[in-house]
Amino acid sequence: MEPLINDLALILVVAGTMTLLFKKLKQPLVLGYIVAGFLVSPNMPYMSSVTDLENIKLWSDIGVIFLMFALGLEFNIKKLMKMGSKPFIAAGATIASMVILGAMVGAIFGWSRMNCIFLGCMLAMSSTTIIFKAFDDMGLRNERWAGMVLSVLIIEDILAIVMMVVLSTLAVSQHVEGTELVQNIMQLVFFLVLWFLVGIYVIPWMLRKLKSLFNDEILLIVALALCFGMVIIASIVGFSAAFGAFVMGSILAGTLKGEHIAELVAPVKNLFGAIFFVSVGMMVDVALIAQYWLPIVSIILTVILGQMVFGSLSYLLSGQDVKSAVKCGFSMTQIGEFAFILATLGTSLGVTADYLYPIVVAVSVFTTFTTPYMVRLATPCGNSIEKVLPEKLKAAIARYSTEAPATTGDSQIWKPYIGQVLKTVLIWGILSIAVITAMLYYVEPIVYELMGENLGRYVMAAGTLIVAAPFLWGLMLKNQKSEEEMRVWKHSSNSLYRGPVAAIRLMRVLAGALLACQVLTSTLNLGGGFVVLVAVIIVYVIAENNLFSKKNAEMTANFTERFNEKENSGKMRFEGDLVQKSINIMTYEIGYESFAAGQTLRELNLGKQYGVHAVAIIRGEEHINIPSGESMIFPGDKIKVIGSDEELSKFGKAVTSGRDLSGYYHSTEDINLKRVEIAEKSKLAGKSVMESRLREDYRCMLVGIEEDDSENLKVPTPQTIFKPGDVLWVVGEENKIKLLGKA
Repeated sequence: MEPLINDLALILVVAGTMTLLFKKLKQPLVLGYIVAGFLVSPNMPYMSSVTDLENIKLWSDIGVIFLMFALGLEFNIKKLMKMGSKPFIAAGATIASMVILGAMVGAIFGWSRMNCIFLGCMLAMSSTTIIFKAFDDMGLRNERWAGMVLSVLIIEDILAIVMMVVLSTLAVSQHVEGTELVQNIMQLVFFLVLWFLVGIYVIPWMLRKLKSLFNDEILLIVALALCFGMVIIASIVGFSAAFGAFVMGSILAGTLKGEHIAELVAPVKNLFGAIFFVSVGMMVDVALIAQYWLPIVSIILTVILGQMVFGSLSYLLSGQDVKSAVKCGFSMTQIGEFAFILATLGTSLGVTADYLYPIVVAVSVFTTFTTPYMVRLATPCGNSIEKVLPEKLKAAIARYSTEAPATTGDSQIWKPYIGQVLKTVLIWGILSIAVITAMLYYVEPIVYELMGENLGRYVMAAGTLIVAAPFLWGLMLKNQKSEEEMRVWKHSSNSLYRGPVAAIRLMRVLAGALLACQVLTSTLNLGGGFVVLVAVIIVYVIAENNLFSKKNAEMTANFTERFNEKENSGKMRFEGDLVQKSINIMTYEIGYESFAAGQTLRELNLGKQYGVHAVAIIRGEEHINIPSGESMIFPGDKIKVIGSDEELSKFGKAVTSGRDLSGYYHSTEDINLKRVEIAEKSKLAGKSVMESRLREDYRCMLVGIEEDDSENLKVPTPQTIFKPGDVLWVVGEENKIKLLGKA
């Protein structure tokens, strides 16, 4: 047999045995893989060991790509946008403090600068997998503070991607320069925004057009093709393969096929991910660990004490109360997957010492075992800390955690306008530069070859400006006289305040003119005042031609539709009394004089009275998802209801306040409307709606049944029998719906 086949057989047999053992011991499977890697490594005597280390390393690199692709498929950019500033403050402060602490520890032991920087970055990355498992095992996933931790972990994963790019740059240049670092970050932002914009514009459209051709096999191959295509593109422009895989996963996550792709990719990711973590374990050298026991103990204490102190302070800074901040900080006292990936990066680039990898693995294994104990220790520690704090300090913390920052009338008006301008200039500026660059670098040589350089120069100048015109129009004129801008303009009592608005308009036009000048100088070699005059004329033509504004509006509408494709798919067609209706979920506040206040859902009978059904009750920090009929409605409650647009409008008017609060209130576990297909061997097949106990056992509400791939939903009765192939539309928490899908 080929050595690679022998090695794979050995790895999978030992990994399978270890994962079964660790599953039995209720420990994270990743530790089982690491132990398996240690057992099959050349460092372990008296056992068979892997011989073809180069090929195993190649497979582990592929494992990193799949791990990052899967992470991207779980990433929700919209959820990130809804988090607010608190998780970003906590994540930023935690990472900064842990990077500094890690670098200081490395410096104390006399390690090189690159070793210190890499060590600091590794210690800053808490383990998403370990924390998720600990919260699940201890029943903490629905706690408010746990939701904050999970939000911070998402942001840490994103910042880890940025770290990989920055560290790769530092590894190549071997020095840190402010201007170079800023340049690389700007390059990262440019390509990241460009890839997301183009990807969201093109990929959902492509998947929808090819929908009829897809089966599971084809969809998996297409998804992996897109993943590795982006890996190649990222590598060409100087970024890591892992970064490209994450970007494509994030783009696909926003499509209708995102969840299904994640399910199809999971087995492939598990296989290659297992090989990656086994390769991590193979780096463990007992002799090195014995030699570097003091740095290992020091780093373990740095991780645990650093997160206990600085992690808790970071959460406190973000606006959490003392007890919650301590619970959050104590739960993050470990390092995990990204530390291994960063260690692999340092080793592959040849900038970190051989001893750093096994040291980090040893620290990770130890802190993983201690995580559940640290979570349990958090509550008594938080209580003790709160008891010894001075009353004035406790009062100040309470005010800081509960009071919103004061904002003046001017800032409330200017902030949305400035945000809109920055977003508009960033998006359309990047697209304009990308289109012009693509025309000059890729199309120009073809045109010159076909037409000759003399004629080709004029054709390229005209063609580039025409193609770029809708994008330049967006850069210069998009959202001018928008609601946000006009609010600022009307609010301004004198010309002094209107000056900045006029200056911003002028700078946007000048930016478009500069790009037009760049096209003219690159193609026609024009210079001096003449090129400025021609550029002004071009800007005037673009501004006055409605064709370019219409094209820009069309592109914006298409992008918005594809960006919101997943959410819009929730507005399904509903069939009842032969009338097709549109299903939606909205949130309303119960006024103090509302008919609903003081009654149970059973007494209200909203389904019969208004045709809507309650899917969640929000009461302060408490969120009651899929409430029972005995749930009481109190004044001030926010109630999420599902129904047609007409029925929701009728219900909203009947409630005293009648305010639609959708988009303002989000529960820790989001309520979703999703499809669940009844498989041939499903426990639900052959059962009636009443017998299935969807509400009692799965906390899900059945909206309708889609039969024979119809676009319409059939209203079920309690006696309706589920058949294999039926597609159920259910409302519930995402994890509960997944559990229902596996029934």
